[in-house]
Amino acid sequence: MTTGPGDVGRPSPLVAALWTEQLPRFATAPVGAIAGAVAVVHLVLAAVPRRWFDEDLMLAIGRHHLAWGSVDQPPLTPLLARLADTVAPGSQVVLAVPAVVATAGTVLLTALLARELGGDRRAQTLAALGPGTGVAAAQFGHWLTPYTLEPALWTVIFWLLLRWVRTRDPRLLLALGPVAGIAAMTRFQVMALGVAVVVVAVVPAGPRALLRTPAFWAGAVIALLVAAPTLVWQAANGWPQLAMAGAVSDENTLIYGGPLVVALHGLAVVGPVTLGLAACGLAGLWRDPRWRDHRFVGVAFVLLAVAVVVSSGRHYYLLPAYPVLAAIGAVTLQHRREAGRTRAAWPAVTLGVVLAAGALASSVVLASPRFADAMVAETARAYRELPPGERERTALGASPYVYATYLDAAPPELGLPPAAGTNRAYGWFASPPEHQDRMLLVGDPERLRPWFTGARPVATAAAATPLGTYGGLVPESTTIWLLDGRTAPWSEIWSATRDLHVSPAAPAAPPPR
Repeated sequence: MTTGPGDVGRPSPLVAALWTEQLPRFATAPVGAIAGAVAVVHLVLAAVPRRWFDEDLMLAIGRHHLAWGSVDQPPLTPLLARLADTVAPGSQVVLAVPAVVATAGTVLLTALLARELGGDRRAQTLAALGPGTGVAAAQFGHWLTPYTLEPALWTVIFWLLLRWVRTRDPRLLLALGPVAGIAAMTRFQVMALGVAVVVVAVVPAGPRALLRTPAFWAGAVIALLVAAPTLVWQAANGWPQLAMAGAVSDENTLIYGGPLVVALHGLAVVGPVTLGLAACGLAGLWRDPRWRDHRFVGVAFVLLAVAVVVSSGRHYYLLPAYPVLAAIGAVTLQHRREAGRTRAAWPAVTLGVVLAAGALASSVVLASPRFADAMVAETARAYRELPPGERERTALGASPYVYATYLDAAPPELGLPPAAGTNRAYGWFASPPEHQDRMLLVGDPERLRPWFTGARPVATAAAATPLGTYGGLVPESTTIWLLDGRTAPWSEIWSATRDLHVSPAAPAAPPPR
């Protein structure tokens, strides 16, 4: 049996009103049309040839290195890539289906959030237009990456939390457990959300009844149990995910020059509709007493934003937190409309549609397959030209990891073996077998050169567009080297040379002679 908000102190006017009144009807037609349009557009784009290295990494891990974890990725997205590759090998459209479902699902879930807060059809439709016209969502809504799936999962978490605020139904908090656990198996950032909501936001801003509800803590235990396998993997491998923060910060400094530019980039890719709604939502949470029981959302958002800027995190780290603010903003504008203070939203919507269309077009350029295809084709040619006896003794390697992902995600009919490498996640994957004493290496040989007596170039992959090369950290063209005369076991080489940084690094210390 559930209890009303009055059982845990005086509720805010908004919660009291929602408790005694039936929620508005769901805006099925307009919201469904927006979500449907988003899904169709992204499915069409999914058929355009692409090679995006983050998506290729998911496919590479799923094909060759699937485990309970990796250096910077929990296992859920690689598992989805593995399933898609098994069901329809080589199909880009099937690979993109989970991403498209999550992107269109975020549109529906944001509208449901607005409805949960008392939003009428207009508010629900406006809320749905936020993620529906997002620049980042338009760019990568058809790429199977963890950051594509994350907004939908966070929006479900917030929907459960805000529905609990209204109904105090403990079953909603139990449901938080598996959802948060699945989110953690997708990206670890949801743990920062948990800390921001529970420790910093709910304690000062309320509703503190959340922390006194046994179902909440039971849900937290369930979340930890779901995420336990990947947490155990991280612990067993020295918590490399923690070291990733420094690597990401260093890369952002090289690409952007400073955290302020990263933050501005993060704002630019949100989209004008969501950005405007989020601003209205934050203002409403601060000023309007009707939002008293929901202010923890604003506190958590500000805390996460500060953490991303201070740590120089990726520009997309904060994107999953915007849909809930868009929903609150849409209902805040409804309150203004009901009070006779209207303001047209169509200019922001029009601009949002234009920018989203531009982002859709840019995604084709960003994920252009020309460089990857040229590099993979040249590598396959060089590998085939090795005499059969030498080929069996030759490992295939690549540095940085972006090159390794291109090779591992290549069509199987090219006959390439799984790639090895010491950069990023590849440094924690298995090293080559000991019977292979040579390496055909794609990319920079400097870290490995001290461990071989010979190194000679055998081919060069043609240059193409720099837009798909990790912000310029990865060269537009590369040399393929043949390293021979290995002087130490692969395990020793791997432990001495693995590195998380994509940017050029100093050679590893040479082995003792």
